[in-house]
Amino acid sequence: MAAVIVLLIILGIIVLLALMLLGIYNGLIRSRMRAREAWSGIDVQLKRRADLVPNLVETVRGYASHERETFENVTRARAMLEQATGPAQAAQANNQLTQALRSLFAVAEAYPQLRASENFMALQSQLSDIEEKIAYARQFYNRNVTDFNSRIQVFPNVMIANMFNFQPFEFFEAEEEAREAPHVSFTPPPTAQPPASEPPAAEPPTST
Repeated sequence: MAAVIVLLIILGIIVLLALMLLGIYNGLIRSRMRAREAWSGIDVQLKRRADLVPNLVETVRGYASHERETFENVTRARAMLEQATGPAQAAQANNQLTQALRSLFAVAEAYPQLRASENFMALQSQLSDIEEKIAYARQFYNRNVTDFNSRIQVFPNVMIANMFNFQPFEFFEAEEEAREAPHVSFTPPPTAQPPASEPPAAEPPTST
């Protein structure tokens, strides 16, 4: 009878350990899925941004066709973004595209007709909206990555993580200069007012 009780206790401990390990495994799976879903939100916005670039380049080219180097830099950065694999490469390519777009908008400042173009203004508005969504999606993704990466490093999760080859996720980081959407203000600078003319000096009285 005592042996049966001991056996039942051992079986109970084994079942409890199995349930605990299963709970840890399922928790890691859920955390990994949240990180992957969060990355898909960034990926969608990056593709939207890349799709917007050709129309933006062609619009500016119509007014400044001689700015070939600027257009080539933007096109090259877009291609790097499309070919990027993984969050780290995508973040680097996205930052380079941001810098290239800043140069493109700097070119646009010299063309008042372009700045007043409804098509150009609409494209700029769409780009700004996408940048805001990328910034929000980046924060959401990085929070989920922090949670998952922390989970797979603590005990006893680390044993399950190593056993089933759970790998940490890369963060999607933006450079300090690229954290804001490339925006160009089209408000003309205030014109300098000419200094007020001084009243003419009084003529000295003539002697009689």
